[in-house]
Amino acid sequence: MLNNATKILLSLISFVLFASDIQSQIFSEEDIKIFNRKISFADENELSKKPINEIIVEIGKSFIGTEYAAHTLEKDGDENLVINFSGLDCTTFLETSLTLARCIEKGTTKFQDYQNELTFLRYRDGKIDKYPSRLHYFSDWIFNNQQKNIVKDVTKEIGGELIKFNLNFMTENPEYYKQLEENPDFIPVIRKQEKDINSRNYYYIPKAKVESAENKIKTGDLIAITSSVKGLDINHVGIAVKMDDGKIHFLHAPLVGSKVQITPEPLHDYLKKIKKHTGIIVLRALN
Repeated sequence: MLNNATKILLSLISFVLFASDIQSQIFSEEDIKIFNRKISFADENELSKKPINEIIVEIGKSFIGTEYAAHTLEKDGDENLVINFSGLDCTTFLETSLTLARCIEKGTTKFQDYQNELTFLRYRDGKIDKYPSRLHYFSDWIFNNQQKNIVKDVTKEIGGELIKFNLNFMTENPEYYKQLEENPDFIPVIRKQEKDINSRNYYYIPKAKVESAENKIKTGDLIAITSSVKGLDINHVGIAVKMDDGKIHFLHAPLVGSKVQITPEPLHDYLKKIKKHTGIIVLRALN
């Protein structure tokens, strides 16, 4: 088995070899080092022998204390695969934990494997094709990643109720999105995506009913929190974690100025604290 120093050296060599050829990826040598520490952590704790949901939780917990970083995916120029292990927002925290868990479970643990897996997860049908190809609305992320057999939306089967989204936030507020301001031709493409999402049926558990449904949520489930904000679908995402009190808590990257953490209160109490949170969608990672 390779020692940690050898793994890091090989990854750095790969970085030099690939960086000049790969125009659609942005990462640093520090990201490669952190990646290798996560793989070493997985090896030392034999995470590959665990179910995928448990791997997600253990990897997610390993990021506790990581700084929140907003807008890390919004870079100038063409759409790129951005990897940033040093600063995470709620979505990149969830994607990072899930992608690492999938790599560990499959035994594909080279940095290039991670890049490929993250591209497959983050982009429509797994392909980078300009800014609109990224799954910007999380409801669209859910739909597309179910088609890829990465996750299963279990909300309906654990008691969820029908919800219809009426999305238009991005196209009605392009000034909030640098790429839309600079590339107005993208707006009709995003508008078509919004229309497609609005035509679908989704299910959610209203926050008043989350406590009663908690025993059906598994540790490692992915939680998307639905929004009362006009034109939006999801406010926030994170990972369900069953704690010593027997209740489901929320492992997440909260907001600017905070770090990755587990809520001290159960998920249902956390939801009650924030008015714009209306309920949850529950996703289960597939092997």
